[in-house]
Amino acid sequence: MTKPAFDPEKNLEDLLKMESEEANPNAERVGDKPGTPVNESEFNFNIKPEELESYLNQYVVGQEETIEVIATKVCTHFNRMKLEKKLSDENRLVGNIKSNMLLIGPTGVGKTYIVKLIAKKIGVPFVKADATKFSETGYVGGDVEDLVRELVHESNGDIAKAEYGIIYLDEIDKIASSFGTYGPDVSRTGVQRNLLKLMEDADVDLKTPHDLASQVEAAMEAQRTGRVTRRKINTRNILFIVSGAFSGLEQIINKRMNKQSIGFDKVRIHGDDIQEVLKKVRTEDLIEFGFESEFVGRLPVYVVLNDLHEDGLYKILKNKHSTVVIGKKMDFKAYEIDLEFTDEALKIVARRAHHEKTGARGLLSVVEKILIKFEKSLPSTGIEKLVVDENLIENTGTVLKKMLLADGIQGFQKEFLIEHGIYLDFKEEAVEEIQRVASEKQKSVRQLCTELFHDYFHGLRLLKKDHFTISKEAVSNPDDYLNSYIKENYNKQA
Repeated sequence: MTKPAFDPEKNLEDLLKMESEEANPNAERVGDKPGTPVNESEFNFNIKPEELESYLNQYVVGQEETIEVIATKVCTHFNRMKLEKKLSDENRLVGNIKSNMLLIGPTGVGKTYIVKLIAKKIGVPFVKADATKFSETGYVGGDVEDLVRELVHESNGDIAKAEYGIIYLDEIDKIASSFGTYGPDVSRTGVQRNLLKLMEDADVDLKTPHDLASQVEAAMEAQRTGRVTRRKINTRNILFIVSGAFSGLEQIINKRMNKQSIGFDKVRIHGDDIQEVLKKVRTEDLIEFGFESEFVGRLPVYVVLNDLHEDGLYKILKNKHSTVVIGKKMDFKAYEIDLEFTDEALKIVARRAHHEKTGARGLLSVVEKILIKFEKSLPSTGIEKLVVDENLIENTGTVLKKMLLADGIQGFQKEFLIEHGIYLDFKEEAVEEIQRVASEKQKSVRQLCTELFHDYFHGLRLLKKDHFTISKEAVSNPDDYLNSYIKENYNKQA
């Protein structure tokens, strides 16, 4: 058989396929059936809606209505899959619409957190990405099919398990087409259409067309073993959850509601009313926002999350599962320092976070700003406990200086006592002077005390002293002060 001439325009995958078929004309096709698992695994899902709802409410604050809907639809989705798995192909429903969800809510209200908790609870693979990083084929950006391939990676190569995973796309509102002078945004519309295929029932080849290495490997495998393995994953049972802030959507809803009114008593939006307006969202509003009607049709479940106010942020901090509080405690515990927060301190953190208008994300930002200097300095000290209270928050610099001063003095006292058997006491005026000099010379308090008084034990032993008080004069002129003290007291003893 004569090989056909090389065609530079021919797809590389076709060329490799041609080469492998010529080398092995009787090569067996393995894995042509979509979703054939590499390692067969049984997927089991028995959780009920109320059980999942109760679990989520332990961790998420202020979203009870939202969680009720999400928990119910997620449980129904997975239990429905379990049922359909037992049915024969002819008994399965044709054109089944999955419970893919659209979550609407401002940043920091817990959208991503809720989905992560669900995936962890039910044990399915989970992939999260921002919709803005994708683009239609031909534009700069990622391929939406990479999300499905990533599920296989998260499942350690187990395709069967990946086919029951959850794909979460945030910032989905950013791919709504925008109409301007030059017409609609074709790239964004293209991303929506590419997602359409995946969100319903599609086969995704695990070997990407642009992956030269995997194609060469496949050709070599075909020549070596006589088998051509085509690994694909089917998206029929993959749950898609998308979310976004949808800024401006409330205006579209408000406009529609006003049109439906008689002409007076128009609906007006004020601050807290935005969430209530968003809860009246309809398909037509999302289409006007910039989504394709087919894309919206793949998202039958709409959920609007509540904005978090000061009280809600405080409840998040008080929750025993609070990742902000627990996380910071672990940060300090890594240095053997116990960290505690008073209720008043948590209220102040919540108040400041609310002013930042970034939801729960603002909590960690506020806490970090308060504690960053303590986190840097305390590990070098002997301090074993830090209590975050109102005074510490309002006077961070002063409190830290006092703590470092006290620790430096106490550390030096302990060291001097152990080494020489003499306890050095410090007058308040002496402590203040030590703090001033240490700051001026950019030295630690303990380091300065060692330099000033390390040799004091010679003279104090001569006087048979086991206790000595350091005055301000001793700090200013340590050697002269000690010599004068020795002369005066030695003559008295003599």
